[in-house]
Amino acid sequence: MLDINQLRRDLPTVLAALEARKTPQPYLDVARFTALEAERKTLQTGTEELQARRNSLSKQIGQTKGKGGDASALMAEVAGIADAMKQGADRLETLQSDLQTLLLGVPNLPDAGVPRGADESGNQEVRRWGTPASFDFAVKDHVDLGAPLGLDFEAGVKLSGARFSFMRGPVARLHRALAQLMLDTHTQAHGYTECYTPYMVQAKAMVGTGQLPKFAQDLFHVTSGDGDAAGNKWYLIPTSEVTLTNTVADTILQPEQLPIRLTGHTPCFRSEAGSAGRDTRGMIRQHQFDKVEMVQIVAPDQGEPALQEMVGHAEAILQLLELPYRVMLLCTGDMGFGAARTYDLEVWLPAQGTYREISSCSHMGAFQARRMQARVRTAQGKTEFVHTLNGSGLAVGRALVAVLENHQQADGSIRVPAALRPYLGGAEVIRP
Repeated sequence: MLDINQLRRDLPTVLAALEARKTPQPYLDVARFTALEAERKTLQTGTEELQARRNSLSKQIGQTKGKGGDASALMAEVAGIADAMKQGADRLETLQSDLQTLLLGVPNLPDAGVPRGADESGNQEVRRWGTPASFDFAVKDHVDLGAPLGLDFEAGVKLSGARFSFMRGPVARLHRALAQLMLDTHTQAHGYTECYTPYMVQAKAMVGTGQLPKFAQDLFHVTSGDGDAAGNKWYLIPTSEVTLTNTVADTILQPEQLPIRLTGHTPCFRSEAGSAGRDTRGMIRQHQFDKVEMVQIVAPDQGEPALQEMVGHAEAILQLLELPYRVMLLCTGDMGFGAARTYDLEVWLPAQGTYREISSCSHMGAFQARRMQARVRTAQGKTEFVHTLNGSGLAVGRALVAVLENHQQADGSIRVPAALRPYLGGAEVIRP
């Protein structure tokens, strides 16, 4: 959530930054914000005047009684002021809640160094690693490669409907091995603490990381018993960013506790429609997929260094898997709701002849911390909001796709990258 004081101080600058995300700017109802703010200011001014009048009257009452006079009229006026102040306080509480609700639907502001652009065409390539392989045979996609290895989309549809998959045998083992490699690398080499988290959370956690209220239609939810009763509705996590980041919600951390680095392997559930006619084949866009997430909670002055570090951690996995990739700095029009700066890692897919996203690493600034009320105590004894970061390290299903396609051989077998072999019993090749 944005700092409301920033909007109060310099609304035109905030609106200009939001315009860079999307034009015309649909995120903030400026007229409503202005009206609520005007009423709040008037109410606060009136409350201060009433307070001053009450203090003056209270002094007069004391003086009048001290002289043996009748203070009943003064006391009646004080009682009336108390009633007016109570009404004002109630209205002010409503106004603050309305302002809070309004701001929950407003995205983060892009960092100054983020390139301006309307969509993905405005993203900037930062670097590449590896060279796409040349094949002397007809390249197959992951669907055709995976079928003999146990990748079964028909079973997924039979059980759950479109955009679900079922894995058995060699491909299921490969999928598990990929997640294990990622977790071991992040915990043993990159300094993250492995976590196992719930797959379902209540609404407050989704609000904290920014999925609610704006993206309710992109989420799956379940109920228990009376679904309308308080506490009987849960949301399936779209990523363990939600659970890992919310561990610091409603918390005041000590400086020595930072940075916090957490990682976890979970299924992810997304109801988003995706691009019409795109990614209808295979595993690129599923309603359920696995991901190894990285989350960092850092001091406010460490956000950018932590982001560069996190990108490097995701790159390390791709390099271990011997997968060509490129790093892209996203433009203003292509960033996610809560991000101030985002780098996407795009892996080469031979069957598509292009790079596709496999990791997104974002610096959220204080945006999530303000929603979660996550702070750190400074050396001066004050508190300030921490900065949060999250990134895919990696999307396991897309890593599976990339390994199948990039390491395929003429006979349909898959060469296993050296780093992955210990997780597959030393196997150098996976065969149907």
